[in-house]
Amino acid sequence: MLRIYTLLALTFSLLSASAQVECEDTCSHIHGIDISHYQGKIFWETVANNTPMAYVYIKATEGGNRIDQEYENNILTAHQYGLKVGSYHFYRAKIEQETQLANFVLQCRPSEQDLIPLIDVEVASGLGVEEFCDSLFKFLELVEHYYRQKPLIYSGTNFYNKYLAGKMDRYPLMIAQYRPPEPVLKDGKDYLIWQYTGKGHLRGINGYVDKSRFLGDHKLKEIRFRHRKGEL
Repeated sequence: MLRIYTLLALTFSLLSASAQVECEDTCSHIHGIDISHYQGKIFWETVANNTPMAYVYIKATEGGNRIDQEYENNILTAHQYGLKVGSYHFYRAKIEQETQLANFVLQCRPSEQDLIPLIDVEVASGLGVEEFCDSLFKFLELVEHYYRQKPLIYSGTNFYNKYLAGKMDRYPLMIAQYRPPEPVLKDGKDYLIWQYTGKGHLRGINGYVDKSRFLGDHKLKEIRFRHRKGEL
């Protein structure tokens, strides 16, 4: 009986270990994560020294007045441990674009960025396609003018195909789809990054974390922030 229990315990242990095998453990793609206050306290030293993550996008703001409560601590500490960091804003289409820009730029300071800004576009707020796109592109132009470079646009496959297909030639993309195979966009547009899971595991982070990876020949240099003298 003891031998049976031992074998069962060993089998369970092996199954548990195999369940924790992540994409970055078995491939050579360039991997990264995006995080917000939902991840709670992050042990950035562990993330930096014990995982192969090459980049991190940190939520800064949402809409016109929401600021992620962990943003300042996350970006400061992630930098301390040498991670390549960028910031993102969750776009709300019915809120004045200038108000959202003001909220974002107060947090996402150019001097603190290694990566271009990311704009999270995944809710239409009840607007039709044309009205939504009119709102979004006004905001994207403001972001591009302020930072003097195009932001990275994040969206899900279905949302992109419904609202953005054929309209995003000027912007680099990160596409979310939590099942294989790799996403296919209706307009055939190439994209840089695939966010392939919202339930990843990572040493240094309790609970789930979003994970993504570069596709094809795309490289990290394509989303590096271009700094200029005198930036704050």
